[in-house]
Amino acid sequence: MSYLHKNRLWTGMLLLLAAAYNLYYYCLLKAADFWQMIYINILLGLTVLAVTGADAYRYYKKQAFKKELLNCNYIIWPELADGENLEIIRHDADILEEQLRVQFDLNCDLQDYIAKWCHEIKLPLSASLLMNEKIKDAKLRTSQRKQLETIRQQLNGAMLGCKVQSSLFDLKVCSADILQCIKTAVHNNQYFLIQKQFEIKIQASPLNVYTDPSWLVYVIDQLIQNAVKYCSINPVLCIGCVEKEKEIELTVEDNGEGIQPKDIRRIFDRGYTGSNHHNGEYKSTGMGLYMASQILERLGHQITVESEYGVYTRFHILLEKARTAYL
Repeated sequence: MSYLHKNRLWTGMLLLLAAAYNLYYYCLLKAADFWQMIYINILLGLTVLAVTGADAYRYYKKQAFKKELLNCNYIIWPELADGENLEIIRHDADILEEQLRVQFDLNCDLQDYIAKWCHEIKLPLSASLLMNEKIKDAKLRTSQRKQLETIRQQLNGAMLGCKVQSSLFDLKVCSADILQCIKTAVHNNQYFLIQKQFEIKIQASPLNVYTDPSWLVYVIDQLIQNAVKYCSINPVLCIGCVEKEKEIELTVEDNGEGIQPKDIRRIFDRGYTGSNHHNGEYKSTGMGLYMASQILERLGHQITVESEYGVYTRFHILLEKARTAYL
């Protein structure tokens, strides 16, 4: 029964009691004292006010407690042990929990299948790349090589995307040479960088950061691939590091299309592709920067971006400097 119904019931009972008392006092008592009757009515009125006030206080206190719980990011029904229809709440919670468990298992199975499929397809892809080198027609060889390299990039992205969204996301955080991570990422994208005739400027020294090197390489890969997608005439890619007191700032900058002001706040959102058209050559999924931001968040790193549309785009990543104890 709700508070409103309970309050109305209590108030109605007390008013009925007061009415019955007054009828009894007037009709059945011959020597009725008017002031005594007024006194008792006042007591009954105060009792009604006291009971109503106490119920109202408990009600608003409970509502304030519920409002506080609704702002929490965890299951709150166990906190409402004295709540109404608790058995129904527990029943529904158990049903939802079971449905989520089943869906979670299905998603894990699908991720495992996609990851295994990506691993299996890599073998024929490597064979195709070897066969491509034997093609004598240079134009055909170059055209086919571009498509094969694109497939390889997409496979790597799909495989790592499955890992990122898995509950068993494996992190191997250790002391890593940031310069080596940069060189590895550049090497991973060398085909497209050469094809687009990028001028590459690496302004970094061998500095140790506390991170997972394989995932950091993946993040730099995504930023380089974005530079390739949005490249302009005479493209330049600048990757540098600045050592601070407790952190190292990694910067990846290109002189491509840039990011429009209306898009810059949403480029890390899942599935957001923005307003640029990649010169009509690339189709964006909006997942690359989203996954990069998710990886950096789990690693405890921060990423920010600044851009002037049509001039440049510059990403900043703050990484913890590796301490001696980690070396």
